[in-house]
Amino acid sequence: MADDDGASSIPNSIPSDPSDANLQKKQALVIERLANRNQTRLENSITRRSESDSSSSSSSTSSFLVRFSDSKRAIESELAQCRLTPPEPTQLRSHLDGISTSISDLEKLVAETSYFLPSYEVRASLKSISELKQSLENLNSELLPKKKFSFKNKGTKKDPKSESKDTGLGNADSMLTRKQQQASYNARDSPGIRDKDGEILVKNFKGSDIGEFSISGLSTCEVKLIGSVRALFIHKLRNCKVYTGPVMGSILIDDVEECTFAMASHQIRIHNAKNSDFYLRVRSRPIIEDSSSVRFAPYCVCYEGIEEDLRVASLGEETGNWENVDDFRWLRAVQSPNWSILAEDERIDPIKISSTEG
Repeated sequence: MADDDGASSIPNSIPSDPSDANLQKKQALVIERLANRNQTRLENSITRRSESDSSSSSSSTSSFLVRFSDSKRAIESELAQCRLTPPEPTQLRSHLDGISTSISDLEKLVAETSYFLPSYEVRASLKSISELKQSLENLNSELLPKKKFSFKNKGTKKDPKSESKDTGLGNADSMLTRKQQQASYNARDSPGIRDKDGEILVKNFKGSDIGEFSISGLSTCEVKLIGSVRALFIHKLRNCKVYTGPVMGSILIDDVEECTFAMASHQIRIHNAKNSDFYLRVRSRPIIEDSSSVRFAPYCVCYEGIEEDLRVASLGEETGNWENVDDFRWLRAVQSPNWSILAEDERIDPIKISSTEG
């Protein structure tokens, strides 16, 4: 019985029949072969998808370059024609305004398509736009003073409010153009907060329909905007903090120093900023110009209902563009030294605004 018991235990300790082992080995090889084939198909699919995405991006860039080039040539042609054969005096201003509108449309095209364009194409396009603007400003200086000079030697008494001879009419006209450009940042005719010192200023726009809003001439102030506006102009701030809900169009910032901004918008352009931090959510790449020591981080404002406000403004999703900054004055391939990403351990805590503050 012992032998019988021993014999009965042997099958449990000895591997399967050799034929079974061979079958298992074949099954393992088949499974491995199928797995390898599936992995190869997956890799090929990913490669094809990547090539398709790359081709789509390349096609979009090519389409933009064609549109941009055609528009740029048309504007240059208008400028040249206007210089050679100026329109009648009564039509000159409207004609120059039309050219200015065309340049603005071209700038808008760059802003709207910058999310898929290579950085160097954005910088080159903005440089071309700047040259067109300068050409238009020069044309204004050349043509508009001629109308003024035509009255200069008629012996009529000069208006005491007119520019003195020492300044030169050409220079005066050029200065006026620059002042008009600066005034665009201030948007004097729009609602706004202006010329304050050391105050906490809160505006609640929920339930209202605000177009342009201006913040200018502030020192050591904290500004909180709840709800949405269509456009925001910020000018001449010192040691201020500005926290806003979504801006449905553009934000234009000029002449700020030692400030902190937290804002969401479709476009943002920053001029003459120094030693300032920007916490952004933006649909297109932020643009800086003539700025230094500016740092960027993701948007960090919250208040009751902000998610819905962001959704309505088409800013509900984080695009990551807060860190894709284009420096208009830095055309080299290497990183601009004028801006950097704000280290996480140096970032401020999320800004919570109470709806009852406004």
